[in-house]
Amino acid sequence: MSIQHKDIAAIRQDYVLGSLSESDVDHDPVHQFKKWFDEAIHSEVIEPNAMVLSTVSSHQLPSSRVVLLKDIIAEGLVFFTNYESRKGEDMKANPHVALLFFWPELQRQVRIEGVIDFVSETDSDEYFQSRPKASRIGALASPQSHEIPNRSFLENRVEELENQYIGNDSVPRPPHWGGYLLKPIYFEFWQGRASRLHDRMVYKKVSDSWKITRIAP
Repeated sequence: MSIQHKDIAAIRQDYVLGSLSESDVDHDPVHQFKKWFDEAIHSEVIEPNAMVLSTVSSHQLPSSRVVLLKDIIAEGLVFFTNYESRKGEDMKANPHVALLFFWPELQRQVRIEGVIDFVSETDSDEYFQSRPKASRIGALASPQSHEIPNRSFLENRVEELENQYIGNDSVPRPPHWGGYLLKPIYFEFWQGRASRLHDRMVYKKVSDSWKITRIAP
């Protein structure tokens, strides 16, 4: 093992900020998630809505990337992206996905698994129009996840669209862009504890209710 690898192996942090017990958690995991999310915001966690989205392709190959949570509703979690991107194609082939939130400032992690559905076109339109104009033009310009010849290709396309919509703030949502709703079937709330004896509280969907259990760290 090289010295560099030894240095990496020596990186460790003990977790002492909090605990999580059966009496602490809400019976509804979405409510529990909202509680933790609000605490992440109030603790000034950097981009608390950043989450790792993991998908599986039609060839059964896993893929992960960071996307941004945009809403929490009773039915689940909402985010928006290009339907023709790699993640969009993956979710078309296999609607089962996983999300991961990590808030190191609170020594907390949340894992969520579930099934993807689309949000309504009305909701997609509403959110798209709430974005800055430059972001809307970017969504029109970028063939996300597809090969392009160079950076200039993208910049030239943006410039064309900026000229097309100059003086006009009403940039339409492209049909290949919109929202997804993750309908959860599994939550795991992880609170770091000393000596790696972390608290892990799990919710599993059973019919129309949630079963809460503790699992070992």
